Amino acid sequence: MEKQTKFVEEITSMDVDFAKWYTDIVKKADLIEYSSVRGCMIIRPYGYAIWENIQKNLDKRFKDTGHENVYMPMFIPESLLQKEKDHVEGFAPEVAWVTHGGSEPLAERMCVRPTSETLFCEHYSNIIHSYRDLPKLYNQWCSVVRWEKTTRPFLRSVEFLWQEGHTAHATKQDAIDETIKMLDVYADFCEQELAIPVLKGKKTDKEKFAGAVETYTIESMMHDGKALQAGTSHYFGDGFAKAFDIQYTDKNNQLQYVHQTSWGVSTRLIGAIIMMHGDDNGLVLPPNIAPIQLVVIPVAMNKPGVVEKATEISEKLKSVVSVKMDDSDKSPGWKFSEYEMKGVPLRLEIGPRDIENNQAVLVRRDTREKTIVSLDDLNEQVLNILSEIQSDMLSRAAKLRENNTYNARSFER
Repeated sequence: MEKQTKFVEEITSMDVDFAKWYTDIVKKADLIEYSSVRGCMIIRPYGYAIWENIQKNLDKRFKDTGHENVYMPMFIPESLLQKEKDHVEGFAPEVAWVTHGGSEPLAERMCVRPTSETLFCEHYSNIIHSYRDLPKLYNQWCSVVRWEKTTRPFLRSVEFLWQEGHTAHATKQDAIDETIKMLDVYADFCEQELAIPVLKGKKTDKEKFAGAVETYTIESMMHDGKALQAGTSHYFGDGFAKAFDIQYTDKNNQLQYVHQTSWGVSTRLIGAIIMMHGDDNGLVLPPNIAPIQLVVIPVAMNKPGVVEKATEISEKLKSVVSVKMDDSDKSPGWKFSEYEMKGVPLRLEIGPRDIENNQAVLVRRDTREKTIVSLDDLNEQVLNILSEIQSDMLSRAAKLRENNTYNARSFER
């Protein structure tokens, strides 16, 4: 019990120091490890599993809306980057440059991609010729590098994982429709899967993406009352098309420039989950995105039949949810704290008395509410509770935002 208490006490209270609380959780919950490369993190298996679930869900949404995955090089020649003036000026302070190949200086230095607009534009100029080639609806899953001065795990790092959609359309309206549609995809994903309510809006000219005509964003309020940009969608107009000579012949045999969009979300979403739902005992993961939705913990494992029954239950539940059974030699109290720290949405406890009564105890991570359920309809009960957790987490997050939203009538308020 002493070790269990220390395990929890090592997290700084969010009310004392929210930033320290956040960094405590990303380490204690085994999401990341710091690397020897400044501003870069090692995403550990549990943290990467969360990203895989985000990626899997979003990838399906993208493909359902007609998008295809491609992959572009990570290096961009300087001459290519220079083709769009506003774009290069916007990213210049964050660009990392490669100047040598082995011991030989390069004839032209290359940047490590901070984003891939120029590469997609070069590609589109080579493959788009006719209105029949449009639209081009491409997406890329990759990492990018931006030489940030101040970094925090998941929220802002020198290298991070993301997806970047890049599309080309025949008309301005088609491109604008795409920009808004993908913003709506992001908003629905955040609310339905991450239980994070968002506000959709357009950025000011000063804040819009370098080279964009308009930038739209989804913003979410974190537990400390601050807003976090969770995703962006950009309408480029034909500016990039003119810079890279991306033209097509329309139905009247006239040359036209394409209209383009770009949109992206990153591993920052994991940071959003932490700051939106976490508490002083660690992560609280929405069931729809949790790598482990339910953990089975046998109690009094030395008693005959307990581990066997826990194994049987685990196998039965695997048909409906993501399950882990922990039959390690750690104490039950330690296990409870460990999986609370990791934010596993639901815990099932099973011991000799439970087996005698054909029951199990289910404990919610978000509220710690305990429910005794019959083993006869366990699958249905688990699914119902997980659905309630997902819904309740979204409702609480929406209530937090509502309670911290005011009509500003003066600078004082």
